[in-house]
Order: sequence, then C-alpha cells, then structure tokens
Amino acid sequence: MKRRDARESAFQLIFEKSFQKESMQELLDQAIAWRALEVDDYARRLVLLTEEHCEELDVGIESFLTGWKLSRLPRVTLTVLRLSFCELLYFPDIPVRVSINEAVELAKKYATEEDASYINGVLGTFVRKTPLRKNEETAQPEEEVAVKEAE
Repeated sequence: MKRRDARESAFQLIFEKSFQKESMQELLDQAIAWRALEVDDYARRLVLLTEEHCEELDVGIESFLTGWKLSRLPRVTLTVLRLSFCELLYFPDIPVRVSINEAVELAKKYATEEDASYINGVLGTFVRKTPLRKNEETAQPEEEVAVKEAE
C-alpha cells in the first residue's frame, strides 16, 4: 500500500470517529471486517496516535487558527489538520513538505480549494513556529507545496 493510500484510509477513519462513540480500535476492526478497508501498519499507527493525542492536537491546532475557532471548522478540515499535526509531530521520518502536501491534497479531494489553502496556511505557520525537524526546509504558507511522494 502506498503511503498516500494509507493516509487516505487514516483520514476516513479519523473522520468517521468524529461521528462515533466507539474507540478507534473498534472502528478499525469494523472497517477491516465489514468494509474491507485496507489499513496497513502506517495507517493504523496514524489513527491510533491521533486518537491518543487528540486533545493536545486540538489545542495545538486552535493556537494556529486565524479567524476561526476549532468548534467552527468543518469536520473535513479539522480531520485533515488532526491527521497532519499528528504526522508532523510523531512521524519524524516523514519530510515536513510531504506531510503538508498530502494534507493539501486530501483537502482538495474531500473539501474545497479554499479549505486546502487554509490548511496549507495553518500548517505552514505551525512548521515555521515549531521546531519539528533539524536542517529541514519548511513550507511557506502562501504557496502550496508541490512535492510528489516517492512511495
């Protein structure tokens, strides 16, 4: 499974979790058994870490929002931001530019161009103000990052 596909599976599960009371593990089990959703180790780790750190991710996200409150964000936008913040914070092997680009692509697919631009801006500000990776170039919030994932 390509990492892009794994992210999309993770996105779908994290989004579904926003409507459900079940644990993420229960949703994972149901998705695999009933919907034949392909979930590799990367996607599984991403969704479980997002659930585990959801409150702190939300605090972090809210501190970088401009003109919005967390509670007013569309669920798709919030889901993409949660997934992306989790990946940026807990997956140091993933280049920052790749994480941002993938977030923007998910937003373009499941939301709107405006949402994608907003997400790009929030993530760009976050990576500029947060020491995530040493010696790695970060994205500018005004430009969409155009990085093709090698996997």
